[in-house]
Amino acid sequence: MTGAGWIVSFLGKLELDGVTAVEDSAPGLHPARLLKLYADDWGRLAHAAKDFGCRWAAAWGEDAGEDILINAVFEKDGMYLLARTQVKRAHPLLPSHTPYYPAADRPERHIQDMLGIAFSDHPDARRWTRHRAWKDSEYPLRKDFPVAGRPSARTPPDDGYRFLHAHGSGVYEIPVGPVHAGIIEPGHFRFQAVGETVLNLEERLGYAHKGIEKIAEGRDAVGLARLAGRVSGDSTVAHAWAACMAMEQAAGLAIPPRASYLRAIMAERERVANHLGDIGAICNDISFTFAFVQFGRLREDWTRLSREVFGHRFMMDRVIPGGVAANLSEQMAGAMHAQIASMLPDLRGLTAIVDDLASVEDRLDT
Repeated sequence: MTGAGWIVSFLGKLELDGVTAVEDSAPGLHPARLLKLYADDWGRLAHAAKDFGCRWAAAWGEDAGEDILINAVFEKDGMYLLARTQVKRAHPLLPSHTPYYPAADRPERHIQDMLGIAFSDHPDARRWTRHRAWKDSEYPLRKDFPVAGRPSARTPPDDGYRFLHAHGSGVYEIPVGPVHAGIIEPGHFRFQAVGETVLNLEERLGYAHKGIEKIAEGRDAVGLARLAGRVSGDSTVAHAWAACMAMEQAAGLAIPPRASYLRAIMAERERVANHLGDIGAICNDISFTFAFVQFGRLREDWTRLSREVFGHRFMMDRVIPGGVAANLSEQMAGAMHAQIASMLPDLRGLTAIVDDLASVEDRLDT
């Protein structure tokens, strides 16, 4: 079964299972299909989708006044089904998808923190995004919450988070972060270990929540693309492209083929730059400074050429609604080909060094 055929069969399965689901028109979502359900059937929808072999792709919420809309996306065979339900603002209770799809865990906890939705059978109700920046009774993505928030003079410490505890002979706990000795964003990591064996690693993130969803509301297309491009500087092309694709899809706008090619080239250069930097950072984490420096050198050469070709090292603001804000000359295309050819011998040599050093392999394994 391929294409949209599975959706027809899936709707038939829902009907047999007693799930009331109504397909609605959604011009701005084409070719995705929109399915509306009662809140009581939300959990059974996920159960049926899991049994049907669907992939759970995303979830988000929207404040619609007296109601709060909850959306979830399922994918199979390249086709997408957008499921939507609503709960009353005064009684925001909904079954969870997490028992059937572990990937729903953090998105649902984010919805819980930002919109105040309680997921009745979620296995982990701890705060994920809010930490202690807002009161328990405040939900930043509701319309009545101001963009600037209501910050207290001093944010109370977040010392009541219930990390998993391990007990036993020789078990010790290692807390790392959230402040790190570098320029990476904050994150807390809690290790339980016995000797060199890590029993459990639990991460606590969300310290750098910037309120992007809130400040995106009301922006025009250009402003939204610029904002998306600043979610993460080293992934500016990917974020801006995703935002522009969403807006173009909603508007029924087809961009020129050349613009698609240029976006893909920029995204690929961004991906390679990140791989070079990350591989070097991994080597630095195990104190293999030589490889860290060499991969950093290659990344610097790569981003410098990106600046020459597209006008910015990270190609920020080069993906815009409707197309791109930079072109590619034949001369610059040749320069990129030449750079790839000249870089390959260095990469092969570095890979051979890393692979041949037993100490590097041991540190990466343990």
